[in-house]
Amino acid sequence: MMPLIKKGKVYLLCFLAITLIWYAAHLIMRLPIIPSPFKIYVNIFVIFKEKLAANILYSLGRIVAGVLIAIVIGVSLGYFMGYYKKVDKLLSPLIYFTYPVPKMALLPIVMLLFGLGDISKVIMIILIIVFQIIIAARDSVKSIPKEAYNSLYSLGAGKYSIFKEIIIPASLPECLTSIRLAIGTAISILFFTETYGTTHGMGYFIMDAWMRINYIEMYSGIVVLSMLGILIFVTIDIVEGYICSWR
Repeated sequence: MMPLIKKGKVYLLCFLAITLIWYAAHLIMRLPIIPSPFKIYVNIFVIFKEKLAANILYSLGRIVAGVLIAIVIGVSLGYFMGYYKKVDKLLSPLIYFTYPVPKMALLPIVMLLFGLGDISKVIMIILIIVFQIIIAARDSVKSIPKEAYNSLYSLGAGKYSIFKEIIIPASLPECLTSIRLAIGTAISILFFTETYGTTHGMGYFIMDAWMRINYIEMYSGIVVLSMLGILIFVTIDIVEGYICSWR
C-alpha cells in the first residue's frame, strides 16, 4: 500500500507541475490554441456524462480487448520459443521478418478485410504490440539459468510444473514491463485508427473537436485520453504488486 501512496504523490506532483507549465504558457502566449488548463478541467466535468463517457468506454474496450488478446498470443508464443529450441528456430525468422514491417501501412488492408468497426481497430492494436510481448517473453525465459530447472527435473516434474514453478514467476516482471511499453503504443495507435470510419472513441472526439475549432473540447479529450493511459498503468502496477510480491 505504501509504494502505491508514494506513487500517487509523485503522479499528483507531476500533474501540478504540468498544470503550472501549461498555465504559464497560456498567460505568455495569449492564443486561443492554448487555453487555460483550469477551463479544460471544468469543461471535462461539464461534458463528461453527455459527450465523454461513451467515447471513453469505446476506447477503453478497444484497448483492453487488443492488449489482452496480444498478451495471450504473445506470452504463449514467447514462452514456447524460449523453452523449446525447435520452436524458436522455426518461429524466430518469421518474427524478425515481420516485426520491422510498419504496421500502420497495413491499416487499409485490415479495414478492407474486417471493415471499419471495432474489429479492425482491435486487430491493429494486436498487430503492433504482440511482437514486443513475444520477444520480451522469449528473452526472459532464455535468461533463466539452466540450473534453476535441475531441482524440479530431479524430482520428476513435468512440463506443467516447470512452467508454473519456474518459467512464469521468473519471467513475469519482464513481461509486465513489455506490456507497459505496449500499452503506450496501443493508445497512440488507437487514437490514429479512431479517426477513420467511426463516430465513437476518444480519437474521434479529439479530431472532431479540432475540425470544429473547439479547442476547449479538443484539450479536454487529450487530457482524458492521458488520464485513461495513467489509469491503465496504475492498474498494471497494482497487478504487479500482487502477483510479483516476492520482488
